[in-house]
This record gives sequence, structure tokens and C-alpha cells, in this order.
Amino acid sequence: MAQRLDSLIQERFVTASGPGGQNVNKVATAVQLRINIFALGLAPQVYNRLKVAAGSKLTKDGELVIQAKTHRTQDANRDEARKRLIEMVEKAHIAPVKRAKTRLNRVGKKKRLEAKKNRGAIKKARGKVDRDSF
Repeated sequence: MAQRLDSLIQERFVTASGPGGQNVNKVATAVQLRINIFALGLAPQVYNRLKVAAGSKLTKDGELVIQAKTHRTQDANRDEARKRLIEMVEKAHIAPVKRAKTRLNRVGKKKRLEAKKNRGAIKKARGKVDRDSF
């Protein structure tokens, strides 16, 4: 998968804030990674999950933009950006597990309703205090 991604990725190195001292103003160590998610050829469900996971990192043209600038070197930032991209695509391939509805039996329903009645009685007893009764 990583081999296929390499041909679709566009990288641009830019100057970044963060660690590096004065060197950060002179050397372009931050990486801006761009990939067109239409070109990945993902299944529709996977594509939709990737769109949701990408959020604001996805442009109107369908390009996923990932920026990495935490490290002092280009190579470390490049590796981090690619790692994040691969994780995002792999996570999109995992379908969410559908939640099974729980079923209450007759006794469970009765207990739940009794608890609700008791709780309601407690709350009802918290009403305003009549000052004339003192």
C-alpha cells in the first residue's frame, strides 16, 4: 500500500515554527503532504469514512493535506506525515461495528419502572417549602 501511495503523494517543504532555534527561520523542515483521495480508488464506504476522518484537512478539490512540523529534520517530518496518512487510510478501511440492541425481560422492565417511580417520588418531595407551616 505504501508503494502505491508514493506515486500519488506530492510533498512540499516549508519553514515552520517550533523547535530548532534560529535555524527554523532559515531551513524548510516542515512538510506539507498532499494526496488526491479520488486517485486512491477506494470503495464508496471507505471513501466516506476517510472524508469524515479527514475533516478540515480535505480541500474542495478532494486533496488531503497533512502537515508535519514537530521534528527538526525534513526526513523525520516526512516520515511522520506519511505515517499519519497511512494510519488515516487504514483506519478508514475498518468498518464500525453495528451496536446490537439490548433486550429487557419482563422483570427488568418492572425493576426499571419501579426505580423511575422511586426517583420521581424523591424529586417530588423536593418541592417548595411552605413558610406558614413553621
